[in-house]
Amino acid sequence: MVHMPTENDAKRIFMRSVGAVVALKFLLAWGFPFTSDEAFFYQWGLIPAWGYSDHPPMVGWMLGILSAISDAPWVLRSITVLLTPLIALGIVDILKRSLPVERRASAWLAGSIYLWMPFSVLFVLVTTDTPLLIFMALSAWLYCRADDCKSNRNALLWYAASGLALGFAGLSKYFSVLLAVAYMVHLIVYRRDRVWAALPLASLSLACASINIIYNATHGWTNVMFNVFNRHERAGFQLKHTAIYIAMMIYLLMPWLIFELWRNRAASLMRHEKTQSLTFVLFATPFAVFLAVSFLRQVGLHWVLGFVPMYMVWVAWRLDAIQLRRCYQWTVVFGSLHLFLAFLIAFAPTSVWRSTSLFDRAVFLKETINVVKEAKRDMPSDSTLMAVAYSPASMLAYYSGEYVPVFGVGRHHSRQDDLQIDFRQYEGRSIRIFSYSAFEPNEYKKYFQSVQAREINVQGVRYYILDGAGFKFEPFRNNVLTDIAQSFHQVPKWLPVLGSPFCERYGFTQCAPWRGQK
Repeated sequence: MVHMPTENDAKRIFMRSVGAVVALKFLLAWGFPFTSDEAFFYQWGLIPAWGYSDHPPMVGWMLGILSAISDAPWVLRSITVLLTPLIALGIVDILKRSLPVERRASAWLAGSIYLWMPFSVLFVLVTTDTPLLIFMALSAWLYCRADDCKSNRNALLWYAASGLALGFAGLSKYFSVLLAVAYMVHLIVYRRDRVWAALPLASLSLACASINIIYNATHGWTNVMFNVFNRHERAGFQLKHTAIYIAMMIYLLMPWLIFELWRNRAASLMRHEKTQSLTFVLFATPFAVFLAVSFLRQVGLHWVLGFVPMYMVWVAWRLDAIQLRRCYQWTVVFGSLHLFLAFLIAFAPTSVWRSTSLFDRAVFLKETINVVKEAKRDMPSDSTLMAVAYSPASMLAYYSGEYVPVFGVGRHHSRQDDLQIDFRQYEGRSIRIFSYSAFEPNEYKKYFQSVQAREINVQGVRYYILDGAGFKFEPFRNNVLTDIAQSFHQVPKWLPVLGSPFCERYGFTQCAPWRGQK
């Protein structure tokens, strides 16, 4: 006969899981090479602002605070490391408040399963999803507390706090709007007596959103151009994207959990507890929206992560402690396999990658300090280091301690230079440009009085340097900057442009506030 876990048994499992996962994640945070995206967001943190190029500002604000403590990767990653254990505690808290006393073991087991999910144990690197998950989870927890209040007066305060947290989530990433949609669905379908809650939820979240709206309107709608227009040019109907989404969700939500839910469907469908309907709406609504989106474009795994905690709360209501313990054991094995692979990547010597196409990037990630030394060797005192793309530029900036602009058109990603770099200041000066691949000097001669290309070597990998003396701004404006304006700053006519630093700085009237005026 299988022993039913007691609450104390399940609590011990949870506490051991927290200790193991936190220790392993901090070790991974210490050993895993700092990535270019992290280095890019780190630069945001060094420049306090109401907004930045690709996304709302919260990740920059967060890194700005952490960088005041230390710029060590494990410190900058510390909030990310602790995030999923804190969310797991939130899962336990919601379930302990809603489950019958005799079923509280399920609360601790559900939290333990969440802790060992692959994305949870690997959630170490700093991304825009870090603050997003913080405030989405906080908002959902506060909403559940509000829903549980019998007094409308007390509930109002919880709803208001949930709306404020939702606003902070919106200042992290735009996916948070789907949580707002889920709240509205829940109020309309299940809590018509509390439909008034939409007012405090919306008013406080929109108050936060106004910060981002004002910033975008006065900065060429930089976030909107990136997230809505520039990055989705190839979107179109493809069933393979839907198939990938379904496979991804099976992987994310755990096949063994799905199997147990299916086996238990008859009994669980007879339950109509309030928390079940609430948590189901909070994860099923966005998952359904993403399913619809998948018919037009590929949905990323990170898009859905903020809604997984509510899935785990719902699962705990529908499965008993024996089933959850069995699923926990499978999840520990699955999560540990992912951790093992991550540790191999983090701590394996670069020589492991020598026979692969990844060797040059592996050396760059692990030996960036030496790359910076070689890239700056014998650099003229009046020269500025730049790179041909944001990825190497961000890494060089992090390890050199000075901002490294992108020289060239670049891509739709990471256009922070458009907001803060004025290429007019480099007129007549020297510029050293870094690249992963060899330069064609003739392509750069029109931008400088003279150019000289050479290569540098780090652990047998060749990287490339081009020294340009006497930068000529006008040809650069007429070619590179004009291309940038046409490719990335064509704001739709229906969006009011109240300011555009890039277009105003360089006199591109088609995207400046005075566009359309003679």
